Amino acid sequence: MAAVTLKYELFSLSICLVLIVLYYLYLWQRTKRAPDSSAHSFNAKIRERWVQMILASNNNSLLAIQTLRNSVMAANFMASTAILLIIGTLTSSEKLSQWLLQSNLPHLIPAYSNELAALKLGLLVVDFFIAFYSFSMAIRFFNHVGYMIGLADANLTSQTNLYLNKAGRYYTLGTRSFFFSLPLILWLFGPAFLILGTLILILGLALLDKVSS
Repeated sequence: MAAVTLKYELFSLSICLVLIVLYYLYLWQRTKRAPDSSAHSFNAKIRERWVQMILASNNNSLLAIQTLRNSVMAANFMASTAILLIIGTLTSSEKLSQWLLQSNLPHLIPAYSNELAALKLGLLVVDFFIAFYSFSMAIRFFNHVGYMIGLADANLTSQTNLYLNKAGRYYTLGTRSFFFSLPLILWLFGPAFLILGTLILILGLALLDKVSS
């Protein structure tokens, strides 16, 4: 019975992974055909225009400092949140595993094993760790951009754009990791909730990734 349950759970996880991969393939194809339809491309262009504006005028140094400081503070807050979530998940993992194994809600929560509970909680911890790593890397590149902007060297424009867009992509990846935790948390209640959470996630991502007209 436990082996059948594990196979069913892993099959549901595979379906969700395929759905997410298909969505990002669709997003990649759509962006390739119409770059202006993607929020990612739009945001990258905005960041590049911001760098050009800052470097073109010596009166925008204070604006650059405030903007980068706000970005670093936001990334630092999110990284700290990810660490707290990792610690909280690890601390409560034993109690949560016992609750899942001893659940009296057979219609809501399927039969569990120690291996299955460890797998679900382990993937949740890995997801939060990816978020922490991504936000930490965003802070790193935001700091590099701060030094490069301070030089006000037009020859560094392309490199500054590259670093700032890298910071933006890492920040987006960290935020997406938090979003991906939704179906993983719902997975604790069963594979049907995992699929439901994944569909809700994809719907939300489709709205976020589209430039509002």
